[in-house]
Amino acid sequence: MSNIACSDTTQHAENVGKVREKMLSERDFLFMAELFKALGDYTRVRILYALSINELCVCALAEVLDMSQSAISHQLRLLRAAKLVRYRKEGKNVFYSLDDDHVRNLVSQGLDHIREEG
Repeated sequence: MSNIACSDTTQHAENVGKVREKMLSERDFLFMAELFKALGDYTRVRILYALSINELCVCALAEVLDMSQSAISHQLRLLRAAKLVRYRKEGKNVFYSLDDDHVRNLVSQGLDHIREEG
């Protein structure tokens, strides 16, 4: 496949206009990049997947993932900052879950995508 530069941009004016109308703000792009950065870590993806199955406390996550509680807590702080997980307190226990169905869909669709044949 050759890589020929496009020189006549006038023929693309309609498409360029449509895309320019819908472009996000710089702020939105920065937040989206931060979201994908948070999703781009092996341990954090494992935590999100575990939480997509069931709400868990730090010690349960540590057991499931065979990691220290302090390592799990560190990753949970980052996931909370990215608004991917939330927590609720029940007495002295703190339980973590996915923040909302958008996060559940990200995990599910990511898994669907990597399992696609083709």
